[in-house]
Amino acid sequence: MSFFKVINKDKTSNARTGLLSLGKMSVDTPVFMPVGTKATVKALTAHQLYDMGCKLILGNLYHLYLQPGIDIIKKAGGLHGFMNWKYNILTDSGGFQVFSLGDIRKVRDEGVEFKSVIDGSRHFFTPKKVIEMQSELGSDIMMVLDECIPFTDDHRYTSEAAKRTLDWAQESVKAKRRIGGPGAMFGIVQGGFIKQVRRFSACSISEMDFDGIAIGGLSVGEDRDMTMDILAYTMEHIDRKKPSYFMGLGDPIGLIEAIGAGVDMFDCVLPTRISRNGSAYTDYGKINIKNNRYRDDLGPLSQECSCYTCNNYSRAYIRHLYKSREILSSILLSIHNVYFLFGLIRKAKNAIRANRFAGFQSGFINNYTNH
Repeated sequence: MSFFKVINKDKTSNARTGLLSLGKMSVDTPVFMPVGTKATVKALTAHQLYDMGCKLILGNLYHLYLQPGIDIIKKAGGLHGFMNWKYNILTDSGGFQVFSLGDIRKVRDEGVEFKSVIDGSRHFFTPKKVIEMQSELGSDIMMVLDECIPFTDDHRYTSEAAKRTLDWAQESVKAKRRIGGPGAMFGIVQGGFIKQVRRFSACSISEMDFDGIAIGGLSVGEDRDMTMDILAYTMEHIDRKKPSYFMGLGDPIGLIEAIGAGVDMFDCVLPTRISRNGSAYTDYGKINIKNNRYRDDLGPLSQECSCYTCNNYSRAYIRHLYKSREILSSILLSIHNVYFLFGLIRKAKNAIRANRFAGFQSGFINNYTNH
């Protein structure tokens, strides 16, 4: 069976549904992957995620390498055994930390030297080492080492970083061939916001022996119009027979727009992060549970939602929990926000199957932004 198969193509947009054949269980696309940075999706148990239909989550190699360490995870039988997760795991490479930890890392042609966020010790990641470590974790999908840069970088550095990412991609392919094993591997398109460089990167990654193609270097501080312009351009130049993955996108409008552009996979910390800050997604925009207007509101977070939180608790109660600094507020809001995104993806799939995605997209965005 091929790793990826396109099932439906919407006639009103570039949206599509597909099937990823992974080690633990096949996954329908489009798919949103909750982020389990340190071998846990914050404030959610595995069984809560199972109940929502989650079959694919993300782990962070950089943080897991620092603590508890690859050796301990390997001793536990890999990341699945260590965190008792029975479905699929995608692990990133540390490439985003090249961007987010810019003040404590040094990029070289051979790889990246990081300082530990725990004790300041120095560690060097090479493309080969990154693939070897992810293989030891037992990742179902592993990502190559890449250099994610600020959107403000000039043409010279953007070109250098994209070239370095391509060199690392080639080394990663060689490393994966030596190691073998069942895990899939995705290449990453970089190139900043310079279309000529983006095209070169997209075409080059598409020609390499990767199972899927990730679009990196977007949603790094630029405005939404820039993001979607470069995304649409990049999608024109990647191999569409392979699954595409927009790294780091998790807001409802962004997801729907990217699905319309043809993207198959997404991840982001946003739904659980805003939960810890007291916010919730609804079909009519994001609400802030801290607002005084919800002090005596005995209705659910969303009338349209059937998640555990909305079936059992009121806005007033969740506001009380948040104001009282009770952990349960983060749990209940996280359940709702992740469930909301899963539900949104399901609605998108149904619209694609019915060849009415463009209308679904415009209707959702209108409701979300105008209430």
